[in-house]
Order: sequence, then structure tokens, then C-alpha cells
Amino acid sequence: MSTIVFFHAHPDDESSQTAGSMSRASDEGHRVVVVYATGGEHGEVPDDLRPHETLADRRRAEAEASAQVTGTARVAWLSYRDSGMTGWEQNSDPECFHQAPLAEAAARLAAILDDERADVLIGYDWHGSYGHPDHVKVHAVTYAAAELAAHAPRVLEETMNRDVMRSSMQAARDAGMDIPFDPDGPMDDGNPMGMPEADLHWAVDVSDYLGRIRAAMQSHRSQVSDIGTFMAMPDTVFAAGFGTEYFIERGRPDGMVHGWFLDASLVDAAAERSACC
Repeated sequence: MSTIVFFHAHPDDESSQTAGSMSRASDEGHRVVVVYATGGEHGEVPDDLRPHETLADRRRAEAEASAQVTGTARVAWLSYRDSGMTGWEQNSDPECFHQAPLAEAAARLAAILDDERADVLIGYDWHGSYGHPDHVKVHAVTYAAAELAAHAPRVLEETMNRDVMRSSMQAARDAGMDIPFDPDGPMDDGNPMGMPEADLHWAVDVSDYLGRIRAAMQSHRSQVSDIGTFMAMPDTVFAAGFGTEYFIERGRPDGMVHGWFLDASLVDAAAERSACC
């Protein structure tokens, strides 16, 4: 059995990006760990915060609830502050993740990797799918931490399949949903959403875990806009959008494999093709 560390920028990112793979891995007996870079301090503030409760307090509790859904064994925090979207004044906060020295942040994550003797580390693609400063930083810290770790883990990058998103958005509109979102339009950093399918290596079928994905999302109910949009999707649209999770793995041969990245036979076959070609 393996230990897989999922590294996310904010509480709730795991629910919409990797909850299916987390649930599948834990069900198969692997140890699943989630690490959050920030507390999500600049997300939506709910109306029902208790006296002296902060948004970060609420989001930490929601992260623990999501972990119960996915079977995650440990929830860990790098304890940086949310940097906000590109151009926000919070980008300049010396305590935010965006401003964190790369070596310092990587050392914090590497300490968790060493403590867990992690076999696999999952971060984000080069622009964090949509350019949020914290998501971009996750990519850099992921690789820097993997190099620092005493036992170098296998590294994958979670991403979004831009081609599939395009068709999913059209399906949502055809179902009568008013969704102005365009995955080909400029995101937070001016780039399109996610990555083209030609650049992906793993397409993981998590359709058996759609109920768990929904429940993980609902754990983050303070984030009304995003979670409300996801929950309003008809079942067929939700399945099209979240029934497959996509990953990039440096060093693999070109081409996307529809399979489980923990399937040793698929990993070994790819290694053999790389060695001989």
C-alpha cells in the first residue's frame, strides 16, 4: 500500500479537484493525506459565524468534515495566509503563500512528506488550472519539496481537461443552466482554464465516487457561490464535469491513459516504453 499526499491551495479545492481519487485510494487501503497551503481566509464569509469564530476556523472545520467523507487519514496545514486573486492587495501580505520564500514553503511540505514517508505527491499544473497566485505557488512548492524530501516521491500534477470542460459547459447550457463561463477565455492569469487533452497523461474514472464528491463539496458549505453552482448541476452534467480526474506526470510517454495512476501494471508499462523509446 502507498501513502499519497494531496497538496492543495485552499480548503474546498480538494473537493472539486481530487475528491474522487482520494476516496478511491482510501477505499483501496492506501493512506491519504491532504495538505493545505492556506486557511482560505479570503473566501466567502458565511452569515452564521459564531462569536470569535473566524472564516479560517470555519474552513478548517469544513476541511476535517470533507476528510471524513473521502477517508483521508490526516489533514495538515502549511499555515500561510490566503493570497487572494491576482491583483488583490492581499497579494502583498508578507504572511501570504504567494509571498512565502520558495525554500521555506518547500521545507514545510518536505517535513510532512518525510514524516509520512510519502510515495506519491500530487500538486497542480504549471498555472494551477486558472492562475490563482496560490495555485501557481503550489506547483513550484510541489517540485521543490519533492527534491528536498529524504525519500523522493513520485509527483503528479492535478489539472483540468480543457477540451472536456468546453463540452461540459455546452452541455450545461443545453440543459438550461445560465453559465457564462468559457474555459477558453482568459482566467486569473490571462491563460485559458486547465490544459489541453494532448498534454495530459492520466484520466482517472471516479464515476463510482460521484456521491462522495458531492458530499465532500457540501462539507464546504460556507463557500456558497462555488458549491451552490456545483450542487445545482443536473446529475448528468455533474457526472460529465466531475466523473473523471486528470493528471500530468513528467517523464511519461505522450498520450493520455484512461486508468488508475496507482495501477502498477500501467505505471511499469509506461516506464518500459520510456526506456526503450
